[in-house]
Amino acid sequence: MRIVSCLVSLMLLSVIIPINADASPAEALEVGVVFGGQWAEANNSTVQASQLSELPAIIEDYTATWCTNCVTVEHALDDVAQQIPLQQYNFHRSIGETQDPFGTDILDQRWEARYGQRVPPTVIFNGSQKQVGSVSNGDSLQDDYTALAQLDLSLGQGSSSFSWTATGQGSGSVTWNLSIDDSPFGEGVISVNLWVVEASAHFEEGTNGLEDYPHIVREIQSLGNSTSGTAQITLPEAFDGDDLSVHLMYQVINPIVEDNTDTLDSKTSKEKGLPAISLITTLAIIIAAVRSRDY
Repeated sequence: MRIVSCLVSLMLLSVIIPINADASPAEALEVGVVFGGQWAEANNSTVQASQLSELPAIIEDYTATWCTNCVTVEHALDDVAQQIPLQQYNFHRSIGETQDPFGTDILDQRWEARYGQRVPPTVIFNGSQKQVGSVSNGDSLQDDYTALAQLDLSLGQGSSSFSWTATGQGSGSVTWNLSIDDSPFGEGVISVNLWVVEASAHFEEGTNGLEDYPHIVREIQSLGNSTSGTAQITLPEAFDGDDLSVHLMYQVINPIVEDNTDTLDSKTSKEKGLPAISLITTLAIIIAAVRSRDY
């Protein structure tokens, strides 16, 4: 009876204890690409014009000040930025957060609407690819990130112009003009936005050891759907210092398509999260048989 009890215990443990999985491959996203990245320091004025082919890769990194493996991800992105043109934007966790002071609920809601779960670290490449975690799929995170950042967005020929005029402490005027063939986007709509970024903020209470946190997205202001225009901007306050910058971004918003496979995947996921009923039934039969023999 003791041997059978041990076997039963081992079988139950094999069902209950999760198995460590290998790194998940990057996921292709269908929400719409993000491109742009022309920028200026908030207290300076600038005028820029770029061909679409010259724009940097846009990297959105979901992070938190307590997330230790987020540091590994951010250092890998820093390494890649030394090799190819990219700009990193860090979105800090806010909803349900008690340790990280940098995020906002509005930015969290945007993340959920576009990219799903808010799991630090998660890296989004040009709005089109998502890689979760800090374990590489290839030889290194640097190799993974370089390949994902360089995937062609099929923007075609075109240009973007951007100007920022500082009009006072905490305010300015932005002008933009985008020349692009938007037919590859189908029914997708181009949303123009101004991202307000803090270059670095000091937070000694962060438990991942960084203390100085870079590339913090403080706010996203919508400029509408017109590919050209001018808008007056009021900036949020920086967490500390005077190092805000403004970044022109174009975000394609694809129509939501109902997908029944999501329901099936959800059902399958729930079923996988439960012990197998057939195994439990088998265990019950074994126990009953042994007890009947004892009697």
